[in-house]
Amino acid sequence: MGILPDLAADFGISEAAAGWLISGYALSVVVGTLGLTAAVTRLPRKKVLIALMVLFILGNLISALAPTYALMMLGRVVAALCHGAFFGIGSVLAADMVAPTKKSGAIAIMFTGLTVANVLGVPFGTLLGQNLGWRATFWAITLIGVIALVGIATLVPQIEHATDQNGGLRGELRAFRSGQVWLSIAVTVLGYGGMFGAFTYIAFTLTEVSGLAASTVPFLLILFGVGLFIGNIVGGKAADRSVDTTLIVLLAALTVVLVFFALTVRSQVATIASLLLLGGFGFATVPGLQMRVMSYASAAPTLASGANIAAFNLGNTLGAWLGGLTITIGLATPRRSGPGPA
Repeated sequence: MGILPDLAADFGISEAAAGWLISGYALSVVVGTLGLTAAVTRLPRKKVLIALMVLFILGNLISALAPTYALMMLGRVVAALCHGAFFGIGSVLAADMVAPTKKSGAIAIMFTGLTVANVLGVPFGTLLGQNLGWRATFWAITLIGVIALVGIATLVPQIEHATDQNGGLRGELRAFRSGQVWLSIAVTVLGYGGMFGAFTYIAFTLTEVSGLAASTVPFLLILFGVGLFIGNIVGGKAADRSVDTTLIVLLAALTVVLVFFALTVRSQVATIASLLLLGGFGFATVPGLQMRVMSYASAAPTLASGANIAAFNLGNTLGAWLGGLTITIGLATPRRSGPGPA
């Protein structure tokens, strides 16, 4: 997200078209999650995670080398295909390692990797892209993917699972007979769609609407990442006590934050505060949303878990598309009366 302006300038495309490198990725996650997860339900989870990480490395390597927007999008799609299956299977594996009363917390610990990536990776990638070119960011991601591959191969335990007893893919599909599974997926789409509608174009918003210097964007993304980290841990602990109550409170708070952000975006101080709160309340919902769908599909949770990861990214896609639409029609265009922020 932080290097979208650089990509748009290099490829000679609009801000909305640049946003499709995020929303297109997210849409590919939806497709890849359902297809790949369904295909690997009977395979050993550790071997599947290794294969998915290889796909991730390949996709980012294509992006690092891409001479055109079309090939850049291809690289994003290839990397995205593994995303949902990886987090869906990883969530089930993490939950299987702990006692039933600590499953949400275990999922939160796994997703802490994602929050740390936002605290460190997103702003570092932005800083790297601004100083060495956006391709340097994708080279760094490719290298990190190789390190992660080695880590999975050497450290992730082999845990047997009962997929065969549940009838393989047919057993996994039976979980979708539950209305609560579909409700959980719908809440995930709507909750994340709202957050990513605001966050996808955050670099443009901070610099062109709030009037902040481009050099401050990496540091503000660190602040957002701090909110993600805190929210993820707190949300996981709260969900272990009561998933539904936690989600109701957090989603209501996220709605308030989004309204506040929209009304005060031209105030730099208020925008900075909104970033922290947006990250905190937005990601605090993740462990609860993931645990909810898994609990209602407890007999065969792998595909349902992956479907909910797809739902996160479907929300990402819709949010990014709606955000790009508002930019295109001018609703998010800054109005300036002088050299400083309006």
